[in-house]
Amino acid sequence: MMKDTAALFDEVIKLKCRTIFTDKTKDYGTAWRILRVSSLTDQIFIKASRIRTLQQVGSSKVDEGIETEFIGIINYCIMALIQIEMDGIDELEIGEERATELFDKYAEEAKQLMLNKNHDYGEAWKDMRVSSLTDLILMKLLRVKQIEDNQGATLISEGIGANYYDMLNYAVFSMIHLSVQER
Repeated sequence: MMKDTAALFDEVIKLKCRTIFTDKTKDYGTAWRILRVSSLTDQIFIKASRIRTLQQVGSSKVDEGIETEFIGIINYCIMALIQIEMDGIDELEIGEERATELFDKYAEEAKQLMLNKNHDYGEAWKDMRVSSLTDLILMKLLRVKQIEDNQGATLISEGIGANYYDMLNYAVFSMIHLSVQER
């Protein structure tokens, strides 16, 4: 029996993603603050493309698996949301404590959005394949790239931030599926 989705979300975020984020912040500071949001989009695209390739080919020549790439997607999505919030702020080093506070803020916002959507969609993600979630992440990335290329102008889109939240949640769902498969 699968645990409650909120608890599974917390396990993925707190035990895997947040730990890597804070450890890398200790090692490197917030060097990622130099990246434009579009550069973070491209980093997420690289990770999602690699996941899709690994899913199609079935093997890897680099010693990092699919789960590692999903963690990267989640963390880069949170970094992008932080960058959107801090747009126009030139301060590159925001400190470990502040970076972690912002990580927690956006992870919690993503969780609340996920819970609201799960209510409305009846947790349909549980019946989806990881490959379909990967494709949805790639579709969202192409949407974000188009919005970025249009300098943020949209007619009916929810905007870039909403897409980052969706990608983050799709990646969490994928990690939950992968952890259940391992058991």
